[in-house]
This record gives sequence, C-alpha cells and structure tokens, in this order.
Amino acid sequence: MKKTKLITLLTTFTLLFLGVSKAYAQFFIDFENGWVSSGYNDVRIPNETGTLFSLSKDLSIDSSYFFRVRAGYTFGGKHTISLFAAPLSLEATGEIDGNIFFFEEEFAKNTPLKALYRFDSYRATYRYDFLRKPKWTVGIGFTAKIRDAEIRVEDDNKSSSKTNVGFVPLINFRVEWRFAESLSLLLNGDALASPGGQGRAEDVLLALVFRPQDNLGIRLGYRILEGGADVDEVYNFALLHFASAGVTLSF
Repeated sequence: MKKTKLITLLTTFTLLFLGVSKAYAQFFIDFENGWVSSGYNDVRIPNETGTLFSLSKDLSIDSSYFFRVRAGYTFGGKHTISLFAAPLSLEATGEIDGNIFFFEEEFAKNTPLKALYRFDSYRATYRYDFLRKPKWTVGIGFTAKIRDAEIRVEDDNKSSSKTNVGFVPLINFRVEWRFAESLSLLLNGDALASPGGQGRAEDVLLALVFRPQDNLGIRLGYRILEGGADVDEVYNFALLHFASAGVTLSF
C-alpha cells in the first residue's frame, strides 16, 4: 500500500514538474549540424597588389561537416538573449595556371597548392518578438558578432596565412508561421551591409520545424552564409550552402 502511494506521489510530482517546465520554459539550447559546400569564394590579399583567384573555381574545395551551438534565455514572453558559437573550415587543393601573389608569398603556376578557408563566428544576440500569435511569431533584434577568420595558401616549400579578428554588428530577425498543430515554417538569421558597399554579411536559415512536444523542436532546412569585405587590406567574398538539421530543447 505504501509502495503504491509512493509511486502515485512520484508520478504526480513528475507530471506537475513537466507541466511547469513547459509552461514556464525560459532557458533553451540549440544544436545544428549538417553539410556545408562552397559556392563562389574569391580572394585577393592584399587588395591592391595581390592576385585575384578563386578557392572554389581555380582550386577544388571540399564539402565539410559543420556544427553550431546556441544557448539562450527568454524572459517576459517576448525578450530573448543568446550566445552562439559556429566554427567553420573548408580545405581546397589544386593547381593554378598562373603565378599568384597571396599576402606575403608568390606561388608559381602549375604548382600543387593547398588552401584553408576558416571562418569561426561567435555572437551575442538580443531579440524582441513584437508579434506573438498562435500562428505567427515575428521578432527583430541586434547581434554583436566576433569574426575569427583565416585564409592560408601553401605548397611543399612555403606557406602564407592571413588572419583577421574583428567585430561585426548585425540585425537579427525571426519569422515563424505555425501552419499546423506540430509543424511550422521558420525563417531566421543575421544580416547587414555597409552603406559604402565595402562589406556585407548574411546568415539566413529557412527550415521546417516539427514539435512533438512544447519544449522540443526538430528541424530540417537550408542555410545560406554569404558576404565579405572589399577594403585596402583584403578582398574576399564567399557564398556557402548548408544542408542543415537541428534540435532546440527548452527547459
């Protein structure tokens, strides 16, 4: 009898705890992974004296596995803050039918080359959801991004590497349309372009989200990452395509 009462008590407590967790879900963690491939990736370093070449056309750039992690907190029903990390690197190989001068070294034509394109991103975001309806959520905010980037070219005898760490302000946005009880279409990302056309950045996801329960979201989608800079020191514009799968857990 006592055992039955104990089981009943524990079951009731567990159900109440789960109900409270769902009703007052505030913290969340999001994990995304998949496969990334390169569109264009044009490089000239230094911008004035370097050789313009393409990591994806003049060389052969491999597709690669990627992952991203975000942790955040939603308060007041409409305010969300989050921290985000996304390491990313792609490798390229091949020969170029002309001499190239990259950063501090010159590489002879028809020499087997290896190249690395690394673009690690760390972000802090605040977003305000000004529209929250049963079928629609729309929000806009601000992202402070730290970019840790590197482009490296090397042959059997020498290597030249250009690194850059910098701050990038971005506009954050999120639009979600819940067209069925457990299904929604999600568009979100960070994006901004400089007024003078010297640089831009877009990181945008379009995904189908399935929610088997209130505090769990599973998604499949397509992400695009595009942008670069045209300044005295560097010319580099790249387009990356992501086949993405992710999961968000709230608690």
